[in-house]
Amino acid sequence: MLFTYTVRSKKREELIDITNLLLDAIKRSGVNEGFAIIYAPHTTAAITINENADPTVKGDIINYLSKLIPKNYNYKHLEGNSDAHIKSSIIGCSEMIIIKDGKPILGTWQGLFFAEFDGPRERKVYIKIFEG
Repeated sequence: MLFTYTVRSKKREELIDITNLLLDAIKRSGVNEGFAIIYAPHTTAAITINENADPTVKGDIINYLSKLIPKNYNYKHLEGNSDAHIKSSIIGCSEMIIIKDGKPILGTWQGLFFAEFDGPRERKVYIKIFEG
């Protein structure tokens, strides 16, 4: 089953917790054992799994990526979002998560995040649930 969700970012760069979207898709699917693929069809956004307990982790990730890949650099791509394309490529646009007993297998402190690198925008996230 395929589920489509809308995510609205408020900043140019931010990590948005979308764990609740995954839980919703699993519940709506009725799948007890299987897999979830979470996909963002955007070239300046990404999907990642990381710590969800300490909110400063999200800021550290964004700040370090911005230091590593600055917005203003001598990029050849002139739309003003070259850094966002590079960050998206490094992080990746999808994740796969195992479902067991109707729940995603995530570590105690883990959450699922939509990584926005060129906001604020309205974005789509697709979640495909497979039985198996």
